[in-house]
Amino acid sequence: MRDDQLLRYARHILLDDLGIEGQQALLNARVLVMGAGGLGSPVCLYLASAGVGHIEIIDDDEVELSNLQRQIMHTTARLGELKVNSARQAIHDINPQTTVVTHARRVDEAALIELVGQVDLVLDCCDNFETRHAVNRACVVNGVPLVSGAAIQFEGQMAVYDVRDEASPCYHCLFPKAQDVAPVDCATMGVFAPLVGIVGSVQAAEAIKVLTGLGRTLQGRLAMLDVRQMRWHEIKVPRDPECPVCRDRNTIEAQNKSN
Repeated sequence: MRDDQLLRYARHILLDDLGIEGQQALLNARVLVMGAGGLGSPVCLYLASAGVGHIEIIDDDEVELSNLQRQIMHTTARLGELKVNSARQAIHDINPQTTVVTHARRVDEAALIELVGQVDLVLDCCDNFETRHAVNRACVVNGVPLVSGAAIQFEGQMAVYDVRDEASPCYHCLFPKAQDVAPVDCATMGVFAPLVGIVGSVQAAEAIKVLTGLGRTLQGRLAMLDVRQMRWHEIKVPRDPECPVCRDRNTIEAQNKSN
């Protein structure tokens, strides 16, 4: 680690449970962030400031005026720009040492599986169930941990799905894909601005914990927040033995072992 990095990350290095080894793990880490909006903003900014060395971002939207109420990575001056380009600039302003790779397009499942296979961790900061399930399948196939967050109106939820552990559930174990689930749109439902900051910050913290082995993550637990009452709830989430996504993972592992 260079002298300037020792100074930049000194407050992390002073933490006994993190130290130089943990900080080096962050510098070596490669993460993929799905979405550069309300959740993706604090996720990207905190991971960059913490020293994550390589951040990839997928988002095909442009910055709109209504985004600025909660998407703190973007600015009035960057209205009309691609969100991933705005995100790159925001990350560079905080930490020019972080490598940022952007994907300003919708990626199909095959491309997503390939991208996930090249990183150490994925953060789900998107806003629709279809994408969440596609991201989950890509993570399960590749055995890559997933840090998931969601926020709508005044309620948020966070969880870690790490199928490297056989006991860990995947996203589908908790939220089975259903054809009759209507998409939730914050444009019509609304979202309390600081809520996405809280949820995104927790996602960033959980990501750092997964990457460094620090503490106990939210694996196997769903944390839920009602910000109106500032009340947290937690439920345990077991792995579903009948989950078709997890079964696919087991089949792939068995085939790899036989080869």
